[in-house]
Amino acid sequence: MQDLSRRMSYFTDSIIRRMTRISMQYGAINLSQGFPDFDPPREILDRLAEVALEGPHQYSITWGAHNFREALAQKQSRFTGMEIDPETEIVITCGSTEAMMAAMMTVTDPGDSVIVFSPFYENYGADAILSGAEPIYVPLRPPSFSFDSVELERAFQRRPKALILCNPSNPSGKVFTHDELSEIARLAQKYDAYVVTDEVYEHIVYEPLKHVYISSLPGMFERTVSCSSLSKTYSMTGWRLGYIIAPAEIADAARKVHDFLTVGAAAPLQEAAVVGLRFGDGYYRDLLDAYTEKRDLFMKGLDDIGIAYTKPEGAYYVMLNVSEFGYKSDLEFCHDLAKEVGVGAVPGSSFFNEDINYLVRLHFAKKNETLYDALDRLSNIWKKLPRRA
Repeated sequence: MQDLSRRMSYFTDSIIRRMTRISMQYGAINLSQGFPDFDPPREILDRLAEVALEGPHQYSITWGAHNFREALAQKQSRFTGMEIDPETEIVITCGSTEAMMAAMMTVTDPGDSVIVFSPFYENYGADAILSGAEPIYVPLRPPSFSFDSVELERAFQRRPKALILCNPSNPSGKVFTHDELSEIARLAQKYDAYVVTDEVYEHIVYEPLKHVYISSLPGMFERTVSCSSLSKTYSMTGWRLGYIIAPAEIADAARKVHDFLTVGAAAPLQEAAVVGLRFGDGYYRDLLDAYTEKRDLFMKGLDDIGIAYTKPEGAYYVMLNVSEFGYKSDLEFCHDLAKEVGVGAVPGSSFFNEDINYLVRLHFAKKNETLYDALDRLSNIWKKLPRRA
């Protein structure tokens, strides 16, 4: 038999999804894979019940049902402050995972390079490899997860085709400031690079910080491919409704890639989700209030237990510093955490290009009672996982 594709040797299976399986194996509370244990808004579910009987049940337009694109354009125009054309500037995808892959395949050719901030959501490295592009990693140094402008320009001097920007950042919870985004924009324009964004946590940014869409900065819309999804905003990670927003020429090319990757997102789910896209501003304020409460609850619990962590500015992840436990492998630590303590986490090394193995990621997108249960289990961590020499 001939060898399989060489590209498959450059990355493993998803560590995040692997930790979900390990959590299930040991009956641990799954704070590894970032999905909630509560339902989407009732209004969306009621509409889904109607759609189940009345349809649509066949293909929608490949790049998204018209009413879905129209509702999305109205929502994102409101939040970005830019007028988005639903007919020419939107591609509906099967989740933001496909949106990112389609974006990468749209803007890069084999042999190109792309800048990736480290730590990074694990898909980005695989996306680059699958696209035939070479990642150029630029560190975001903990605990502030800020970048060095000199290092970033040095990366741009290698003439990358694009930079991948996750804002708010998974796994660190960093929210890029206006000044940081302006510096990225300056360098992207100076060196003629695209910016591919992952903004799936755009509505989960904790006060007093504000989310800034880099596409809204001067001169940036024409070189930005904005990717996001409904997964986190409406608590529907299993619906797999994502999107790309980009200038017409880029969106048209992305539609071709999307068409041959997946044909189209699920028509009945698009129809039901239109209700959510038409929610007023109050929904997003309530969403942020709910996650602020969960963040504060979880951080207080960690403080009481005595575990060091980085305070998230956005998204719903906390990076714990577990160096005191003395593990040489953070993967082994997470395995023992699930088995002995009953809480699932993700080893930080799966997010870093650098040799960092003392951070692990937990998430708090759970019911408050689930978080209290997890904190109760974590309160035994010093007994269950005694410090190693």
